[in-house]
Amino acid sequence: MRTKKEEYIDKMAYELKEWSAKLDELESKVSGTSADVKAGYESRIRELKDKRDSLSSKLHELRESSGEAWETFKAGVDNAWDDFKGAFTDAREKFKKAA
Repeated sequence: MRTKKEEYIDKMAYELKEWSAKLDELESKVSGTSADVKAGYESRIRELKDKRDSLSSKLHELRESSGEAWETFKAGVDNAWDDFKGAFTDAREKFKKAA
């Protein structure tokens, strides 16, 4: 039987993979735009990639945690996840308006 920790990690890893694909798609769309639009979004794409990488690191830390400590790491992952999704959604909406 799987633990809550394992279920949570698997769920977050799957979602991270899905959102990474969305980020790649957004980056592809941005690369096909005018130089002005592209220049404005390259830094946002880098920021999103940094947030994604941070989230991936936190997920790895969570995977390595033991016992009750995973609850503490889970809170950090949840906060990083919310930060990433919020920044991604904001960037995607602004890109739609600019494109």
